[in-house]
Amino acid sequence: MHWFPLALICALSLALADSAGKKWLADRGADELTLIRFGLPGLLLLPLLGYLGLPELPPRFWGWLAAAMPLEIFAMLLYVRAIRDSPLSETLPYMAFTPVFTVVTGWLLLGETVSRQGLLGILLVVAGAWGLNLDRAGRHPRTWLAPFAAIVDRRGSRLMLMVAAIYSVTAVLGKGALGYMPDQAMVFGALYFALLGGLTLVFFGAREPAMIRRALLGGPAVWSVAVLMSVMVVTHFLALAQTATAYMIAVKRTSILFGILLGAWLFRERRLGQHLAAGGLMVSGVALILVE
Repeated sequence: MHWFPLALICALSLALADSAGKKWLADRGADELTLIRFGLPGLLLLPLLGYLGLPELPPRFWGWLAAAMPLEIFAMLLYVRAIRDSPLSETLPYMAFTPVFTVVTGWLLLGETVSRQGLLGILLVVAGAWGLNLDRAGRHPRTWLAPFAAIVDRRGSRLMLMVAAIYSVTAVLGKGALGYMPDQAMVFGALYFALLGGLTLVFFGAREPAMIRRALLGGPAVWSVAVLMSVMVVTHFLALAQTATAYMIAVKRTSILFGILLGAWLFRERRLGQHLAAGGLMVSGVALILVE
């Protein structure tokens, strides 16, 4: 299959996993939700990893992964708290800030310059964030910054911005690790999630063994989220093997729009037109930043 529909399936699978977890698993704790989203897909991907095989890898590769894994787990804990407790339209769009943070950190730490196209992309993402909270703005100019204040006021938005910041770091760490197996993206993806799943099962299982049993025996609701996350991983790396990372991630961020639509459909979240327009601006900004 061509990389573009694969990337769209990846985006839709992620949005469906978010919506299914929010719909059916809202009574679960963040630890258990993280275990379901990492631990069970890790188990499902183990046969794929066994089939593909693992090449010999240098110690530096494992160093990159060792740095990334704790951050990934911490980010997922924040992520599931955000979407469980807050509307999807107030949380998922802020994932668009991941490439913005990457650009900013590259400028601050490495002196990398931002192109005009990249700067326009940042402005579109920021404008989309303002548009998400447009209802907070009044007619008086003094109220025009109120939508930005709403980001800080709303816990779900704050948490998702933290997730975006962490993912801007793990994206760099993952890219460093992938550099040791550039032609084996699928192997890397299966390995990455198998390790994440194993660490999650060990860490949370050691604290509360009953949590693993509840997850394994969780029935269709739990396993639907696990399967959707596994589909997301497989399609992510199948698409990545066919095209540049920037193009693939730009299309994957349409998960923001899918999430907004699902939020309106499943949870009766209001102001669909406003949120879709703002989300569209943010996705366009991501595309401009990534596809230079």
